[in-house]
Amino acid sequence: MRQVKFEQLVDEIEKLCINANYYIPDDVKKKIEYFREREDSPVARNILDIILKNQDIAANQQMPICQDTGFAVFFVEMGEDVRVDGRGFEAAIYEGVRRGYKNGYLRKSIVNDPLFERKNTGDNTPPIIHLRIVPGDKIHIIFAPKGGGSENMSEVKMMVPADGVEGVKNFVVDRVRRSGGNPCPPVIVGVGIGGTFEYVAFLAKKSLLRKVGTHNPDPKFARLEDEILEEVNKLGIGPMGLGGRTTALAVHIETHPCHIASMPVAVNMQCHAARHKEIII
Repeated sequence: MRQVKFEQLVDEIEKLCINANYYIPDDVKKKIEYFREREDSPVARNILDIILKNQDIAANQQMPICQDTGFAVFFVEMGEDVRVDGRGFEAAIYEGVRRGYKNGYLRKSIVNDPLFERKNTGDNTPPIIHLRIVPGDKIHIIFAPKGGGSENMSEVKMMVPADGVEGVKNFVVDRVRRSGGNPCPPVIVGVGIGGTFEYVAFLAKKSLLRKVGTHNPDPKFARLEDEILEEVNKLGIGPMGLGGRTTALAVHIETHPCHIASMPVAVNMQCHAARHKEIII
């Protein structure tokens, strides 16, 4: 059984929190540049230029890309033959988030009571941890801070098989249409299809971790991704909702087997600051 020191994991989580909020992934930046060169609207081109400049300023001056530094969401694959000594794995994640959000001067956005008091926890905990146990002695961690503006535009719909492909397309496109400029487009549209009520939302969020613009390995779903993206970009919402051809950078679909009577579909929106960093320990 391999052991990872508690403080080592805390240090790595702290760095993930800071770096994810300071540095945009290269694939996201390149996709924005790609759409900027194909944008017809002068206003939209200017907004995309400002977005790119903002990303450069954040990286060069080491400051958050966006004031909303997000809910701390972790996707973890933990080997069966590894353990964290001392206070343990989950405590290390919590402490790393506390230190990262404090030392990185990141906004603390979490309230302890979702309905009544809504008092800020003061350290951006608790995080959300999606954990899978896998063979091996490594810990693979992806950190994805999720802002409230895009998260609020997400939705789950319990569709039925008779709704078919057109039903899925109409639901996803309509969700983007109703969102307008609220999720700070250009967005990445994460789509989950299948599983259960709770799992389909996880699939939609997990899809946002893919390299932007990569396709589902199944050709049928890859075509559907392209078809939905085309329809979304015909909506004319444009960057920051001010018009143009660039409403979405990509549509990512993830699927899972489901019950014969069900066809759950979820949309999880991601703003243009598609932040995530990963590490293998």
